[in-house]
Amino acid sequence: MRLSDFPPFKVVAEAIAIITSRKKLEQFITIPLYSNAFYLMLNTAVMALFGFFFWIVVARFYTEAEVGLGSAIISAISLVALISLVGLNVSLVRFLPHSDKPQDLINSCYTLGGLTSVAVAGIFLAGLGFWSPALAFVNQNAIFASAFIIFTLLWTLSSLVNYTFIAQRRAGFVLCKDTIFSVLKLPLPILFVLFFHAFGIVTSWGIAVAVALAVAIFLFLPRVQDSYKPVPTLRLSLLKDMWRYSSGNYLANLFMACLPFILPLMVVNLLGAEQNAYFYVGWMMAGLLFAIPGAISTSLFAEGSHFEDKLKENVTRSLKFTYLLLVPAVIVLILVGKWLLLAFGQSYSANALHLLWVLSLSSLPLALTQIYTGILRVTGRIKELMAIWGFIALVVILASYLIMPVTDIIGIGYAWLGAQAIVAIYVLARRLSV
Repeated sequence: MRLSDFPPFKVVAEAIAIITSRKKLEQFITIPLYSNAFYLMLNTAVMALFGFFFWIVVARFYTEAEVGLGSAIISAISLVALISLVGLNVSLVRFLPHSDKPQDLINSCYTLGGLTSVAVAGIFLAGLGFWSPALAFVNQNAIFASAFIIFTLLWTLSSLVNYTFIAQRRAGFVLCKDTIFSVLKLPLPILFVLFFHAFGIVTSWGIAVAVALAVAIFLFLPRVQDSYKPVPTLRLSLLKDMWRYSSGNYLANLFMACLPFILPLMVVNLLGAEQNAYFYVGWMMAGLLFAIPGAISTSLFAEGSHFEDKLKENVTRSLKFTYLLLVPAVIVLILVGKWLLLAFGQSYSANALHLLWVLSLSSLPLALTQIYTGILRVTGRIKELMAIWGFIALVVILASYLIMPVTDIIGIGYAWLGAQAIVAIYVLARRLSV
C-alpha cells in the first residue's frame, strides 16, 4: 500500500464533503471503525481534560516535590498493572468476538489478571528500595503498601474491562466508565492533602478507579455481554488456546506502553521530583496527540478481528482519518502550549514547553507506527511487532538515560522523536504491507 494513494488534498476534500453533507456524516458515524475510534479519542480527551484539571488542583494544594512523587507512584502502579495484564487485554480483542463461551473467557481473563497483579505488586514493593529509592517510603508504611497493591489490582481489572468493551465494538462504554473516574477524582485531593501528603494524590486517584470499575462491571458489562455475572473463574482450557498469541502480544504491549511509566521513575531518580513534575505534565499534554493514532489503531485491530477480509480497506480509512485529525491538532498544541502550561504555574511553562513542542512533532511519525501495529496484530505478525516496539523502548530508555543528565527532560523528547522517525522510515519502506 502506497501513501500516494491518499494525497493530502484528497483527504481534505473528502473531509469537507462529509462535514457538509448530513447524509454522508450519518453514514460516517455508523461505520464502526470510525465510531469506536471516535469514542476512544473522546475518552482520551475527556480523561486528559479532567486530568488537566486534576493536576491543576493538585499543583495548587501540593508542593512540586509532592506532585513529582505522587505522579511517580501512579506511574509505578500503572506500570505494574501493565505487566500484570500478560497480554490478556489484546487477546480479549482478538478472541472474544468468536468465542463459544464468552462469559467464561472474560471471567478467566479477569481472574488471572487480578491474581497476577497482586503477585507482581508484592514483588515490586519488595524491591522498591533497589529500582526506585525515591519511593521507598511507600514500603515503610503498611497503609501505603496495602493501598498500592489494591490500586494495582483495580487498575488491572479496569484495563481488562475497557478491552472487553472494545472487543465487542462498544467503546462508548469505555467513555462512560472513564468519565465517571475522571469526574470523581477531581475533589478528592483536597480532602486528603492534610493526611497523606504525596500519597493523598494517589489515594484520590485510586478511590475514583474503584467506583468507576464497580459501575462498569455491575451496570455496563451486562448490557454488552448478555447475562454477564462477575464470578471468579479460571478455565485453563480457554486460556491455553490463546496463550501463544497472548505471550507475544504481551511483550510487544509491554514495550509499547511501558515508557510513560518507566520514564517518570527515571526522571524522579536522576533529576529529582520537581523535574519529574514538569516532565509528567508535558508528556500528559502530548498524550492528547498520541491518543489519536492510538485510538484509531485499536479500532482498526477490533474491526480486523471481526472482518479480516476488509483489512486493506480499513487501513486506508484509518490513515486518512488519522492525519486529518492529527495535523491540525499538532499545529494547535504547538501554538497554544505555552498558555496551557501556564495553567499549572509559571515554572511549568518555563521548564516543559520545549519538551511539549518536540513530543508534539513526534506524533506524526508515531501515527504510521500505530497503524502498522494494528495491521501486525490482525495478521498475527507478532515477532515483527515485538521487534519494532522493543527497538523503540530500548532506544528511548538508553538514550534518555545517557543524555538526560546533560540536557534535562528535553533529552527524552529528542530520544522519543528520533526512535519514532527511524521506525516510520521502516514502515514506509514496507509500504504498510497488509
